[in-house]
Amino acid sequence: MTQRHITRNAPKAQAFIPTPEDQRVSEAIAKAEATTSGEIVAVVASESDSYLYAPFLCAALASLVAAWPLIYFTWLSVQWIYVIQLLLFATLSAVLALRPLRYRLVPRSVLVERAHARAVEQFLAQNLHTTIGRTGVLIFVSVAERYAEILADAGIHQKVPEGTWQVIVDEMTAEIGEGRTTDGFVKAVEQVGQHLALHFPPGSVPAHTLANHLIVLN
Repeated sequence: MTQRHITRNAPKAQAFIPTPEDQRVSEAIAKAEATTSGEIVAVVASESDSYLYAPFLCAALASLVAAWPLIYFTWLSVQWIYVIQLLLFATLSAVLALRPLRYRLVPRSVLVERAHARAVEQFLAQNLHTTIGRTGVLIFVSVAERYAEILADAGIHQKVPEGTWQVIVDEMTAEIGEGRTTDGFVKAVEQVGQHLALHFPPGSVPAHTLANHLIVLN
């Protein structure tokens, strides 16, 4: 089961959580897991898709549209119009391919869909679905899409009140939006750990050790 939220002012991917700071997240995960038999995995992805098709598509459409006024309102030859179209396509493709502009070309619904799909992919890739007792929880952020989500397996999700994960995500993204990225992540880990400890204290199910460090996907 999932909850999701779009962050409003996410930092650039390269500086989302600086290397010295990621140790705080790892320590928070280890501390939280010491109080529960559940599993917490934190993943930060620079982007969930390259969206490279977007600038080429927009540049192609603009080049096609630009031909019509040149045909009807100028005396340019077909050859020159074709050259202008090629130059326009090349220029727009290069400009729109820049990261900040590229993501703005993609509808928000597509960004959310791709980021959610990446979160599900990571839930499976990190083997959270294999935890005994179905106690795995993924805290996922995709920076380019300004997207955060908590994925909780059935064992823990069915035990917490509805909306619990959304509250945690909202608080985390609020911290991120104010520039306290690491604090937001640590707080989210602590809150998830508290719910896991309440319903799955140490020894309640066999231990299944997964990565305790912050996983960064470039």
